Amino acid sequence: MAPSLSGHRISRRALLRGTAAGAGAVALPTLLTACGGPGNEVKIGSNASDAVPRKAFAEVFNAYEKKSDKKVKVNTVNHEAFQEGINRYLKGTPDDVFMWFAGYRMQFFAEQGQLAEISDLWKGFDGFSDALKAQSSGKDGKQYLVPYYYYPWAVFYRKSVFAQRGYEVPKTFDEFRALAKRMDKDGLDAIAFGDKDGWPAMGTFDYLNMRANGYDFHISLMGGKESWTDPRVKNVFDLWRGLMPYHQKGGNGRTWQEAAQSLAQKKSGMAVFGLPHPGQQFSEADRDDLDFFAFPEIDSAYGQDAVEAPIDGFLLAKKSKRQKEGKELLKYLATPAAEEIYLKRDPNNIAVNDGASTSSYNALQKKAVDLVSNAKQISQFMDRDTRPDFASQVMIRAIQQFINKPDDIDSLTKDIESQKKTIFAAN
Repeated sequence: MAPSLSGHRISRRALLRGTAAGAGAVALPTLLTACGGPGNEVKIGSNASDAVPRKAFAEVFNAYEKKSDKKVKVNTVNHEAFQEGINRYLKGTPDDVFMWFAGYRMQFFAEQGQLAEISDLWKGFDGFSDALKAQSSGKDGKQYLVPYYYYPWAVFYRKSVFAQRGYEVPKTFDEFRALAKRMDKDGLDAIAFGDKDGWPAMGTFDYLNMRANGYDFHISLMGGKESWTDPRVKNVFDLWRGLMPYHQKGGNGRTWQEAAQSLAQKKSGMAVFGLPHPGQQFSEADRDDLDFFAFPEIDSAYGQDAVEAPIDGFLLAKKSKRQKEGKELLKYLATPAAEEIYLKRDPNNIAVNDGASTSSYNALQKKAVDLVSNAKQISQFMDRDTRPDFASQVMIRAIQQFINKPDDIDSLTKDIESQKKTIFAAN
């Protein structure tokens, strides 16, 4: 059975990058425009532009076509472009069903009246925990999302590199830093690093903050309830600054794919990523060599209790003229069979439905299940745990600025706090 994620405090006020008035949101009006189609067709807006998930979803949609009298037309857009253009997409002529994320960003669009309620479908769903239902619900208590899979973030590495060089998995931050220093002396980029897209480095901040200050403080900070000039936040940046000499240089000019490839090519020793990211860049022959460990402990009061594990799924656009057809597709996507088809082709995620078979799971997926199942708290990622405008307009730029200039923490945190007050006061 697939893990249910129940019992965890998934307090995710989530949303993903690509907020309403962000500058990038004006970039792709044509790519994110749906087209008309016949009455027996349902259209899907897809952000699965990378090869592995794109092919996996194609098999899922083909299976649906065979068992129904509907045709599925997929409008695939570059993942980053999809995030940036989502607001214009939904306000324009969106596809019937589209891929998105649980939590705050889903809630944001529900509040805007851009999502169709699917509470009626949820009454017939099986295999979803109460925790998943909560993360699929708007602030009004109604359901809008069909969750599809989740994936944890951790520190990834190649087993053969560790074995060859005698490296040991670090349990504490001091051990982690010592290992990075040793890798650096051995001629490796200790930590593969690429933040060109603006979001990958957020995962490192999240873990540093949760390990140093605890999950509750982290979620409160993301919610605008704590000051970014708080000494605890400055300490997080200071801890990160101590690691910066061991990150790949030029991180702001490198994509996450390129960073993951350097790990696959044994040019880097470690990488802080979500499960799909290195997995998609490793060849099938090398996949068994990929492994991960939980981000190390910083303060024993918090240990390694919190795990970052975002949930992705499907939404029905309120503007869709094929509400019935869209809901029929969503009903299928909520079944164990639909998840099983996908995960046989993309072994980089974990099914959310309790009824989905785990027989095809590889060792890394099984380890990921254990990591999340044993977590005391689950976060969703910075750009899902805070307001979309704060994430895209403030934190992307702030973190990239820190990467370029890690010594000016006081000015950085003051600037973040000032912008935070303005943005959070607006609502």
